[in-house]
Amino acid sequence: MNEPMDLTERTLGREDVFSGRILTVHVDTVELPGGGTALREVADHPGGVAVLALDGENRVLTVTQYRYPFGKPLLEIPAGKLDHPGEDPYEAGLRELREETGAVPGVYQSLGRLLPSPGCYGETLHLYLARDLRMEQQSLDEDEFLNVERIPFDEMVRRCLSGEIEDAKTVAAVLKAKLLLNL
Repeated sequence: MNEPMDLTERTLGREDVFSGRILTVHVDTVELPGGGTALREVADHPGGVAVLALDGENRVLTVTQYRYPFGKPLLEIPAGKLDHPGEDPYEAGLRELREETGAVPGVYQSLGRLLPSPGCYGETLHLYLARDLRMEQQSLDEDEFLNVERIPFDEMVRRCLSGEIEDAKTVAAVLKAKLLLNL
């Protein structure tokens, strides 16, 4: 068996292309492991959180919102971006869950992290599981419009496996919780 190759790509140069409210985009010239060069287009993102919230009847609190890049509403678990560099993802998840659904969990645990599209998108997404929910007032951002629904957990699993639910963070959180909780 051959010794593993060092796969590291070394940055030779960077051109900043765009800086927006959520994303910055840059194009880097990199040296490849074999000695050649290539361009890497990278969209940097501050990171995000998503929370699978289960009520006492094992129903998932979901949000449906219009997703402009895909031109349609998508069913998802509550989620949002980190508001500032260094924000604690654990606290951000609690904030997003309460803002979007009004839910405050008694039990809250990590389901790990995801890299949603590591080929070009520099986001780390932190997943959480919330249970033993207490409901308070929803407090949406002024540019946030969504519908909240409670869907039985088994129905969510079925929809994820059938491809009806396409949102990656929702699929990953539901299937992780299915294995973790043996529901």
